[in-house]
Amino acid sequence: MSIKAEEISALIKQQLANYQTELTVDEVGTVTYVGDGVARANGLDNALSGELVQFEDGTYGMAQNLESNDVGIVVLGDFKGIREGDTVKRTGRIMEVPVGEALIGRVVNPLGQPIDGLGEIKTDKTRPVERKAPGVMERQSVTEPLQTGIKAIDALVPIGRGQRELIIGDRKTGKTSLAIDTILNQKTEDMICIYVAIGQKESTVRAQVETLRKYGAMDYTIVVAAGPSSPAPLLWLAPYAGAAMGEEFMFNGKHVLIIYDDLSKQADAYRELSLILRRPPGREAYPGDVFYLHSRLLERAAKLSDELGGGSMTALPFIETKAGDVSAYIPTNVISITDGQIFLDSDNFYAGVRPAIDAGTSVSRVGGDAQLKAMKKVAGTLRLDLSSYRELESFAQFGSDLDAATQAKLNRGRRTVEVLKQPLHKPLPVENQVVILYALTHGFLDSVPVDSILDYQDQLFDFFSANHQDLFDEIKSTGKLPDTDKMDAAITEFAETFQPSKD
Repeated sequence: MSIKAEEISALIKQQLANYQTELTVDEVGTVTYVGDGVARANGLDNALSGELVQFEDGTYGMAQNLESNDVGIVVLGDFKGIREGDTVKRTGRIMEVPVGEALIGRVVNPLGQPIDGLGEIKTDKTRPVERKAPGVMERQSVTEPLQTGIKAIDALVPIGRGQRELIIGDRKTGKTSLAIDTILNQKTEDMICIYVAIGQKESTVRAQVETLRKYGAMDYTIVVAAGPSSPAPLLWLAPYAGAAMGEEFMFNGKHVLIIYDDLSKQADAYRELSLILRRPPGREAYPGDVFYLHSRLLERAAKLSDELGGGSMTALPFIETKAGDVSAYIPTNVISITDGQIFLDSDNFYAGVRPAIDAGTSVSRVGGDAQLKAMKKVAGTLRLDLSSYRELESFAQFGSDLDAATQAKLNRGRRTVEVLKQPLHKPLPVENQVVILYALTHGFLDSVPVDSILDYQDQLFDFFSANHQDLFDEIKSTGKLPDTDKMDAAITEFAETFQPSKD
């Protein structure tokens, strides 16, 4: 078969006409050191802070230290496949994580990759893990309550949507239980929850996930987990990844509750990273910017202005103390960043007062503005009752003859402590809380034996549900306390029928 020269010429001309040059330039560096989750590379002269870089074996890293002669990179994953002399290239992308509805109900690592064995997460949306917090004009005052379902919190240290409330206490005093119960209570509150487990044992996280699944709470919850065996960079990154996932919903006008459990472990991971990156240590060997580490994270919690959709992100950071020392370095840092703290006391915990909230040290600098009027009215004297009871209790141990007024205060205090106790995984609707606290503060419980208080409470709720549901509905719909005559009549009617159960 003969091909004419003209045909060949026409074919070449056609191919030349369609030829497109695509020139790509990658900025590539060379790894000079690797170890302990950190790598150093030279040649990446234009790398950005927080930029993703890719190593020869496909592992990603994040540029942290931008120095004159090299770049300090934290390795996001296993660093065993990286060797000195390997190439590393810039991606031009700032560190980001997948976000969106597809993550709800899933357990993911700080890179947004699923670790629950339920398959791939199908979402094309991403957000940078680091983002400047909303400014003053982009926010509005915190005015809407976030109901935790825990009497001691909703009455004494109320939390508003958009607030940052620190939960602080020694290990094994029930901090995580508070978080799980708060998440369970959001079932009817139209709230998306994000639980960030930092350095928690994998078995513990698995147990929490199973609890959430059992009560149907995984339908509106994302769990971000970085276990103790994860590299330090992932422990450090986990809260920022959770915040990015929450911001996606917040900027779409939704309400988010994010729990960081706990930031002490994140600070330790950051200290480890900083020391390996040869940053000069400061007080207690923590780097000088550890305050900024937590402030730029917690400032991202906000109640957005109506122009931006009015969404909110409420942050509950956890800090673990050693022997109740709230004046240590990291606890004082986070206390000064947040809008109040809930202090869990180990003495209360071991004495059977659970949740073990210390009313004297716990405070909310916002919540009163976001509390229901009904709750504000019935809980007004509670803190005073509790603190005077604690003070009198210590004196009463040494004196036998007490006057009637002191005796009455002690009796009311004992009943207040008993009412504020709450079983695990049984958050209460706000209307139920208002009714029992009304009964307490108006003296209806003064004649009830202390060991029958919780029994009285359960029967009172059943009685109201059966006979006075309208009062429950009024509290729930208006947020105001019903007419006191109606409340008194209903509780008096119940008191005549109350029978303590015999154990």
